[in-house]
Parts: sequence; structure tokens; C-alpha cells
Amino acid sequence: MTPSASNPKRALSVLVTGCSSGIGHCAAHGLRARGHRVFAAARRSADVERLRAEGLEAVMLDLDDDAGIGSGLDAVLDATGGRLDALFNNGAYGQPGAVEDLTRAALREQFETNLFGTAVLTNRVIPVMRRQGHGRIVMNSSLLGYAAMAYRGAYNASKFALEGLTDTLRLELAGSGIHVSLIEPGPITSRFRANAEAAFHRHIDPAGSVHRAAYVAMAERLARPGPAAPFTLGPEAVLDKLVHALESPHPRRRYPVTLPAHAFWWLRRLLPFCLIDRILAAAGGSGRR
Repeated sequence: MTPSASNPKRALSVLVTGCSSGIGHCAAHGLRARGHRVFAAARRSADVERLRAEGLEAVMLDLDDDAGIGSGLDAVLDATGGRLDALFNNGAYGQPGAVEDLTRAALREQFETNLFGTAVLTNRVIPVMRRQGHGRIVMNSSLLGYAAMAYRGAYNASKFALEGLTDTLRLELAGSGIHVSLIEPGPITSRFRANAEAAFHRHIDPAGSVHRAAYVAMAERLARPGPAAPFTLGPEAVLDKLVHALESPHPRRRYPVTLPAHAFWWLRRLLPFCLIDRILAAAGGSGRR
């Protein structure tokens, strides 16, 4: 199913996090174009105002703050009369850096956004969906949620954890009418590199690290314009999978998106770990890609 396919029979109320740019921004506009009632969430007031100016129903929702999560969700439920058909947990960022250079603060910040905030929001939505007897929860994970690459340890760990949490949640919600899916994009055109670059400078001291040579290459990659990696697709490719996860009577458990996401999914299952490590090291390029 493509985003240009005919609109669904029933419009859904959908909350999408991380809508300031990239996948979330595309998803919010794409779902609205299909006739769904979309609530686009962002954590900065300027982004919320911009999204409203674009014609979206936007709410402020900061995944790092429980009170902000509660007030954002309450605003959505007030607008819908207490119902919510779907949640797309998209808000996240990547913290670059070698594992031995990651401080507790850097790891905590990564997990607060990518895992803890997502879990808190999801847990507040589940009772709403249980009362309705139906719902769709879609987690935006990553190729790096099942295939780790060097110098991305914090992000790898947060997405591996998200996958485990999601698989557990799916088992626990069996028979409730609530379907849970994972989308695993791989390289997608977005502001991901720009946000990762800011996180890198915020938490990593290249000059004091044994990995400083790799960090020089990493800094060049993060600042480089154009596609982040080979086989990079636009965010519309993720929207395509999201549409299926929300509208199909039989949503899938997992949706790999790009060619690398499909390839590594199978390579992880078919090849020995020693060979997989070589392939992942080459794909990661010691921080150069």
C-alpha cells in the first residue's frame, strides 16, 4: 500500500511524536492527507506553532518530562472526547560516541527520550485503548535496533531496548484488540545527522579520547550535506509502512524499510557472528558512515 492509495473507510485519531521534522513531519502530513485526524506532537513551542500554521492539530509534548507527556496527551484526549485510535512513537535522536566515552548523563539523556518517555506515553495510552477495545501502537525503531554499529552505542542500546520492550508489550496485549508493530527504517533523509552532531558536541570530548582519529571522520560525516549513507530513502518510505500498520486488518509485527534494513535482518540470522562483525564494521566505517 502506498501513501497515494485510496483513503481508508474509517478515519482514525492518531498521535504522532517527533513531528518537528523528518519522519514525524512527513507522517503527520501524510496521514492527514489520507483523512485521518492527526495530532502532531513536538517538544518546542516554536515547532508547535509552525505545525499549526501548516494546518495540523499540534500539541506540545516533551518525552523527557512526565508532566509534559501527561499534559500533551490530555490535550489530545480533550479534543477527541477521550478516544485515541493510534499512537506512532517516532520521537528520538542519536547520541554518537564510543561506548567508553559515554558518560552516565549522555546515556541517561539518550534513554530518557528514546525509551523511557516512549514507555511512559505508551503506558498512558494503553488504558484508553483498552476501554475502546481497539488501538494501534507503532514504534519507530531502527536497523540499529537489531544490528549494532560502532560509535553508536547509546543509540544502539536504546533501540535494542525498545525492540525488547515492544515485543514484550505485544505478547501482553494479545487478545486486547490493541495491535503493536515495529518499523525499522535504516537510512532515511531527515535532520537525524544534525541532531546527532549537536549531541556529539554536547557530550563527547574528542581531544581527550583514544578514539579522536575516528571522531575526526565522524565529525566530517555528520557535517556533510547530502544522503547519510547508500540506499537512503525519503521519509515517505516510512509513511508507506505506517499506513499499512495503521489501516490493514492484519498489521505486521515488523516493517523493515530500506534495503540495508532488509539485508541485515536476514544476515543476522544466516551468517556466523564473526562474519557479521566484519560486515557491520565495514558498514559502519569506523564512524565515517
